[in-house]
Amino acid sequence: MSQSSDRPWFKYWPPHLPKTLDYPEVPLFNIVEVSSQRYPNKNAIIYYGNKITYRELWENVLRFSAFLHNELGVRKGDRVAIFMPNSVQWVIAYYGILRANAILVPINPLIAEDELNYILKDSGAVGVITLSLYLNKVIKARENTQVKWVIAGRFKDYLPQQPEIKIHPLVQKEPEIDVKDVILWRDSLRNNYSPPQVEVKAEDIAVIPYTSGTTGFPKGCIHTHSTIWPTILGSVVWNMVTPSAVVLSSLPVFHVTGFVHSLNAPLYIGATMVLLSVWDREAAVDAIEKYRITHWTNISTMVVDLLALPGIEKRNLSSLILIGGGGAAMPEAVAKRLKELTGLDYIEGYGLTETMSQTHVNPPNRPKLQCLGIPHFGVDALVIDPVTGEVLPPNKEGEIVVKCPSLFKGYWNKDEETRKSFITINGIEYFRTGDLGYMDEEGYFFIVDRIKRMINRAGYKVWPTKVENKLYQHPAVLEACVVASPDPRVGEEVKAYIVLKPEYKGKVTADEIREWCKQHMSAYEYPRIIEFVDSLPKSGSGKILWRVLQEKEKGIK
Repeated sequence: MSQSSDRPWFKYWPPHLPKTLDYPEVPLFNIVEVSSQRYPNKNAIIYYGNKITYRELWENVLRFSAFLHNELGVRKGDRVAIFMPNSVQWVIAYYGILRANAILVPINPLIAEDELNYILKDSGAVGVITLSLYLNKVIKARENTQVKWVIAGRFKDYLPQQPEIKIHPLVQKEPEIDVKDVILWRDSLRNNYSPPQVEVKAEDIAVIPYTSGTTGFPKGCIHTHSTIWPTILGSVVWNMVTPSAVVLSSLPVFHVTGFVHSLNAPLYIGATMVLLSVWDREAAVDAIEKYRITHWTNISTMVVDLLALPGIEKRNLSSLILIGGGGAAMPEAVAKRLKELTGLDYIEGYGLTETMSQTHVNPPNRPKLQCLGIPHFGVDALVIDPVTGEVLPPNKEGEIVVKCPSLFKGYWNKDEETRKSFITINGIEYFRTGDLGYMDEEGYFFIVDRIKRMINRAGYKVWPTKVENKLYQHPAVLEACVVASPDPRVGEEVKAYIVLKPEYKGKVTADEIREWCKQHMSAYEYPRIIEFVDSLPKSGSGKILWRVLQEKEKGIK
């Protein structure tokens, strides 16, 4: 960090906070182990009214790790996948996998079956932990992989008889588990085995989250226990999370933002996490009122939705002391409305799967709107010319590059991709984010565009090339170009311009194409908007000019 001592952002650093932090040198399951010793009878998780203490949580983690080791033969270095939304099972399985000396592969349950198959193959996962709602997809996707076993539970396993807040219909409509050779979640916790000896150290691999690349192929980001601690501790200190905090965990914990801020950070400090399986604004407001929520990390679309709840101005949001997040810029009008209601500024941040969440966060005492913030603890960031690598001055647009203690160790099985994602500047290695932005005179960073032509749909990354490649598999599609369509609800909606083959003109509808996409693509990436055109704009060399369509799309909104 000596390189950063002259950086302008230190002038606006939050008062009373150090510039750097020291991080624990222990495996991540130490989080629950220590909190269970400090706060054995305190609620670690509140799940729709079901209260689980730290002692109960740690006992379940040990029991689950013992089952993995003794019954299923899980050993150090084995990869185990979790494929489900937020649930009590997710939390127990995560720490249990690490306590069994294994490696977690968290997977977004919204992805399509073929992508799940790819990740299971690529990671070499030996087992999958899921819920009944997602079991059929797992069973189909496990073919031709190294998956030896599947454990499946139900939301119902932990839902109270009389829920204290609203339960989303999706959670209530789960099927029974009637698949053979599937281990029931409850059975994995009914054993008297001793947990295995601890073999892992801080420098061992802990988690391999997957991120989509520009080509559409997911890439596994290798994170050790040591590369995850910095953002957990940074979150606790920056956001003033104390043991008395009550955190609304509405972000998906399979994603690094939720994983760090909504799961690991509160449990590390001994706070209580109020867990929602599916986003529901009524449940969120009920939770804020009933459990006196103090901290809420989210994506801006959740705030937009919550503020649109009829009668929100009459609800009691006075317990909140910090609201913030990332993934998509917060619209100014929404931030203003939020401040009118709560008296709080929305604290935006920025990070990537490769950096295990935040590299930049706005100072809570001096935030800027639609701004990434300033580099976080131990982080150095520059803006460079993406072609020459030259470091650019303030207000000059270029590629944002970062150096941070939470940086991944490379892409799993992709050495060439890893090598291309780094650049050496003045003898120091930086990670290339692929994001186009600039730094102002005060050291605050802003994003202008995605170098990689990414669509940001409600905080989920959608790669147009990947969607186009899938569209070309439809028998009626001659040509396709995918762009972002501005949308007040999700920020950017996925839109496909399609040229039909002559024999299909007038015989296939936009609804039919959309339904096909829904079956063949992930839930967040398939195009909601389909427009048939006679031709697509092309360059002299025959390349489709996607920028022309993108500008047209933004110009007509």
